[in-house]
Amino acid sequence: MSTLLPSYSEISEHKSFGVGYSFGTFGELLQGVLEDGSDFLVTFPISRYSKATFTTTEDKEDIEVFPPYKTKSLLLTKRLFAYFNISAGGVLRIESELPEGKGLASSSADLVATARAIEQCMNIKISNPLLEQFMAEIEPSDGVMYSGIVSFYHRKVQLHRFLGGIPTVTILGIDEGGEIDTVKYNQLPKVYPLEVKKEYTRLYYQVEDAIEKNDLNMIGRVATQSAILNQCINPKRNLEYIIELSRVHNCLGVVVAHSGTCMGLLLSQKDPFYQEKYDQVYNALSKCSKEIIVSHSLSFESDV
Repeated sequence: MSTLLPSYSEISEHKSFGVGYSFGTFGELLQGVLEDGSDFLVTFPISRYSKATFTTTEDKEDIEVFPPYKTKSLLLTKRLFAYFNISAGGVLRIESELPEGKGLASSSADLVATARAIEQCMNIKISNPLLEQFMAEIEPSDGVMYSGIVSFYHRKVQLHRFLGGIPTVTILGIDEGGEIDTVKYNQLPKVYPLEVKKEYTRLYYQVEDAIEKNDLNMIGRVATQSAILNQCINPKRNLEYIIELSRVHNCLGVVVAHSGTCMGLLLSQKDPFYQEKYDQVYNALSKCSKEIIVSHSLSFESDV
């Protein structure tokens, strides 16, 4: 259960205060380039959140952000104020359960949570297309403004297709260490042969169909193949070991943060041997990592 989700005392209609939330992701179910050359990803929302609160101040006209290094959220706030012709000072506070530079959509979640807080505080409506437009001016972003799994053009910051939800999946993950800057990563030239683009296109249609049918096994296979294809771009040194664990323990598959440092094994909570597999995989992962990251995907039925 997230510690950042709203309490009754935080839900206020008063215009001087607003609170917003956004979930993060555990990497992506699929990320690559389609046959038409479009960079895309398929999101994997999890129950870890960023929370933003905005409070107006009467004694100053400037806007402050805490922590001070959350400059992207500050920039978004100022651009939204200019667009909606809002003249007000205030304090923006960001709290997050999502570590930065790991590929868990922490920065995107901060921005979406910020927009939602401004929306509530100022009693305005910020549509997802408008939010995408502003986020695109700041950095490549994930599609965490949509309540479901989406195919998303992350470089253009534009929705490709809304895909829906799936039953809750447990992710037992590890972090291989370090941080990756999303902006710098997406600036690196990546050349994909036509046959690889065709493979990504095939995988996209497979995962689209699998999500529609709630076929977790196919989703796991697509995620695993995407992780393997990503090895030539952002290699994970433990991927072969993780894939072997998935095979030995009959997991759904493997998921990675394509532009991050995390990866994990996927377990269906409806598996009759779920707890047994959970314990076995957890113990096996402990051999290559001191800390195991336990996350749960959002089903968008009762979680959000």
